[in-house]
Amino acid sequence: MNTLKQGDAVPNFTAKDEQGNIISLSGYKGKKLVVFFYPKANTPGCTVEACNLRDNYDVLKEKGYELLGVSADSAKKQSNFKNKFNFPFPLLADEDKTVINAFGVWGLKKFMGREYDGIHRKTFIIDENGIVERVIDKVKTKDHAAQILE
Repeated sequence: MNTLKQGDAVPNFTAKDEQGNIISLSGYKGKKLVVFFYPKANTPGCTVEACNLRDNYDVLKEKGYELLGVSADSAKKQSNFKNKFNFPFPLLADEDKTVINAFGVWGLKKFMGREYDGIHRKTFIIDENGIVERVIDKVKTKDHAAQILE
């Protein structure tokens, strides 16, 4: 797993969101962007994390941040997740793992004694020029917005 680090330039990516809209990194040039990766839509930890960001969305926007959620779920699953919890930000349906691999968040995981490949829950804060400003490796799902605003 070769994860992007602070100071790295984010490779330009293009992926579809939950509605089939094409989203590219270049579309966020000149803006601060928070890209949060989560393992699976509609699971307890991912729901708590995304709802915390939703509940603090206005504060994050006031501080100049745009948000993008990313998982390998289908557009249909992402759309259901977004509609069910009323998320005001796009969710990328990165089924072919283009964005996931560009950021280097796919790799070996351990859970309840078993090992498997999957998405690591990480958040990247990207500056106006597409450079990684900060990486949050240990995401606190219940208090994620506060971590971003630190």
